[in-house]
Amino acid sequence: MKIGMNMLLWTPYVTPEYFPHFAQVREIGFDGVEIPVFGVDVEHYRQVGQAIADEQLGCTVVSIIPDEAHNPISPEAAHRQGALDYLRGIIDCCQALAAEVLCGPLYQPLGQFTGTGPTESEKARAAEVLRAAAEHAAQANVVVAIEPLNRFECYFLNTLADAASLARRVNHPNLGVMYDTFHGNIEEKDPVGCIAEAGDLLRHVHISANDRGTPGKGSIPWAGIFRALRRSGYDGWMTIEAFGRTMPDLAATTKIWRDISAGPEEVCEVGYRTIRHGWDSAA
Repeated sequence: MKIGMNMLLWTPYVTPEYFPHFAQVREIGFDGVEIPVFGVDVEHYRQVGQAIADEQLGCTVVSIIPDEAHNPISPEAAHRQGALDYLRGIIDCCQALAAEVLCGPLYQPLGQFTGTGPTESEKARAAEVLRAAAEHAAQANVVVAIEPLNRFECYFLNTLADAASLARRVNHPNLGVMYDTFHGNIEEKDPVGCIAEAGDLLRHVHISANDRGTPGKGSIPWAGIFRALRRSGYDGWMTIEAFGRTMPDLAATTKIWRDISAGPEEVCEVGYRTIRHGWDSAA
């Protein structure tokens, strides 16, 4: 098991001014960082990857579908092709970063709703695009982990079972699912028991408090979740995803209107201890 820190705590676009955080998280004990990649710029992320490697850290990537012109489930063939081209570009950035995992809601634009649940046609279109993306990921030695989100952010995948069903439909070794404890706390009837149902499809885990603040403070059933992960045989990344008010644009996107932690230092230090102790205690 490896412990990561998502750089979204500080910025949605990692530039050299944020490189000192790599050393800071390494000193706490983290094994790596998760880089938000919301646009294709291979050379830029090659430089970021070198800075990560210089600190002897590993790397994962989180991304999203930016808009309708890049929508994998669109009925428009041009939009689906746009989605595939975009995902291939993001995977190329992952390769430049030497990232092991690309995670996120890589199936629809955020905040877009139809008023109903996903249709069979949308599922078929998503599987086709994601299968082609997974093939490109295999060539780049990257694993894609699709993330179900809560119903207030998307409609296509809301539970781990939803995501696992789509992953089985894609049926590619380089595509699996991820579990985010924040979204699971909202959508899962059993936020612990659902982990076993994903089986060997689980490829990534986001450790996130129920309020997006400091892991270890709040109502997430950490002990049960760590036990379930260990019993499932999971041995991948557990990456803290937390947000704050330091960046107004990101705070507006993530709906953070108040201080939900004492600051980034608390999130990193307490969050790391929560994972390390919880994982060791679950053995």
